[in-house]
Amino acid sequence: MTVTAPNPAPAAEVPESSSTRLVDRVFKMRELAILVVFLVMIGITQAGNSEFLSEQGIKDLLLNATILVLVATGQSLVVITRNVDLSVGSTLGITAFATGTYLQGGGNAVIAILLAVLLGVGLGLVNGLLVSLGQVPALVVTLGTLYIIRGVDSIWVGSRQITAADLPGGFVDFGSGGLSAVPWLALIALAVLIVTAYYLKHFGSGRELYALGSNPEAARLAGIPVRKRTLAAYTFCGGLAGLAGAMYLARFGNVDSGTGTGYELTVVSAVVVGGVVFTGGSGSVYGAALGALLLTSINSVLPALGVSSVWVLAINGILLILAIAVDRIVALRVATALKKRNARHA
Repeated sequence: MTVTAPNPAPAAEVPESSSTRLVDRVFKMRELAILVVFLVMIGITQAGNSEFLSEQGIKDLLLNATILVLVATGQSLVVITRNVDLSVGSTLGITAFATGTYLQGGGNAVIAILLAVLLGVGLGLVNGLLVSLGQVPALVVTLGTLYIIRGVDSIWVGSRQITAADLPGGFVDFGSGGLSAVPWLALIALAVLIVTAYYLKHFGSGRELYALGSNPEAARLAGIPVRKRTLAAYTFCGGLAGLAGAMYLARFGNVDSGTGTGYELTVVSAVVVGGVVFTGGSGSVYGAALGALLLTSINSVLPALGVSSVWVLAINGILLILAIAVDRIVALRVATALKKRNARHA
């Protein structure tokens, strides 16, 4: 057994790595296509409304996308591992209210943001422990924690509401300020995005997330700490949801018990539309960010063109279905291409 055991591994790894490279090339082209669609959409809107790309218009576009980009970045890591976190909207809501409550008492803004991140990390850690150690399906776990966190938030908040008047002026100004048309919040989201993308590409533990999502059993046999990586992905996702909660408060200055309700579906849509395959193992955080930018821009584009905003949800649903259909078509074509390639080599 000790002589023959190593032999199957190389043979199994060759098609897997070839498949990964082929899928990555396809989805890079898909990310480019999303960028082109976004630019064309913005160009058409600008042609119909010359004020759309004013300095304030650009600032609003970026501010609208910032929160979703942050949460989608964290969600991407979870989806890459072939899991999902449906509790991000509830986490955003409760961390936003916690931040506001601390600031109401005269707390420091930087400490408030750090506390929001830590609270998000703790909630993500609970999800990760249940999924990785408890071996409970991610959909079931995070659906349960979605309702638990939302219930705790509703009991804690009650009928109270935090408004901009209750917050330090500097914190609110930070949420709407920036360098010309580029908001501070957008720069924070961009920094998080770049660091996360660099980690996934250049660190072994980041690349192991893709291996885990591609084939969990093979990853386990290859010595990858599957439970540890899954736990890390959920913890990171929770931390970014917590950061997004603090940024949400700075951006809107208004939080109540309904904050973040339904947000998890928008996040999943942005991730999938951006090319992160829902079955795991492929995609990038840049694609997820582009998906978030595309979905949030639709909310601004339709009113600017005089189209009713009731079409926004329908368009988001259509984009999600198209993205899933494209993922399925790509998977089938990649499998066919690999079979032909293996047959030629044989």
